[in-house]
Amino acid sequence: MKHKIFIDGSEGTTGLKIYERFRGRDDIEILQIDADMRKNPDERRRLINASDVCFLCLPDEAAREAVSLVENEKTIIVDTSTAHRTAAGWDYGFPELSPAHRQAIKNSRRICVPGCHATGAIALLYPLLAKGLVSPDHPLAIHSITGYSGGGKKMIADYKDIARSDEYDAPMLYALGQQHKHLPEIVKVCGFSRAPHFLPVVADYYAGMLVTVPIYDVGLSLRELHDFYADYYAEAQLVNVALLCDGADEKDEKRTVPVSHLAANALASRDDLLIHLTGNDERIVLCAQFDNLGKGASGAAVQCMNVVLGCGEAEGLNIDKKS
Repeated sequence: MKHKIFIDGSEGTTGLKIYERFRGRDDIEILQIDADMRKNPDERRRLINASDVCFLCLPDEAAREAVSLVENEKTIIVDTSTAHRTAAGWDYGFPELSPAHRQAIKNSRRICVPGCHATGAIALLYPLLAKGLVSPDHPLAIHSITGYSGGGKKMIADYKDIARSDEYDAPMLYALGQQHKHLPEIVKVCGFSRAPHFLPVVADYYAGMLVTVPIYDVGLSLRELHDFYADYYAEAQLVNVALLCDGADEKDEKRTVPVSHLAANALASRDDLLIHLTGNDERIVLCAQFDNLGKGASGAAVQCMNVVLGCGEAEGLNIDKKS
């Protein structure tokens, strides 16, 4: 029997990318809404309650409104907006973080998809706090660079405008008041007692993201910390840890390919996330490289759906399968 899926907000960037990931799947039936009915609450109510899984690809207030339309207790809501990421009664859609997170998603009817910047930061920081390597009040700074597609249709149009101002030619730091909307979920999910500094940058390329966190004093060498992450995510299908390139013995074939740089767009169009450890034993830099539209949005939403429906977790997703 096919699972019935409704995408509320199917014309937005995230909704369109979710729809793309269902191509070729014979276990999915997409419930379509007529273009002139997309804002009709009665038609949306009908389709939401007719679905097994409803994806919300909407602004925050519209997402809250959509939840109020749910009457079918069996309908699973997967919300890609910011609206419910720190709300009680919603399960955080990052199954790789722990067995408890995965089990909660499996049993859930209300799943919130992580924000793109938050995905990279939490992938790097949650294991450190969960295992006691970093304290909840440890001073940290998160740097993140993203392609402009993360800003949705308006930002995409601004960057593609041939009459745009020269400032769009250079990377732009934003959220200067340290109030970015992804900070609350980073703090809550990781368990920080004080918020880290967060420095997001948007640049003139379409998709891809690189989140970096410089750290000191975790009591482990670069190689030991690499092995910690490799072990932590050993069973994850969509989170990989890159081989450590630290000038190891040339006979160690896994550690002999030098990395001269990391490009933020290297995993564009992919749905997995790659963790790199760079630096040296004194100054370590943690890096999460992924697609802000993939593991940072639509790919993560489909992954959550796969988990809760008991499908193959990576079904319909573009990932680098582990050997």
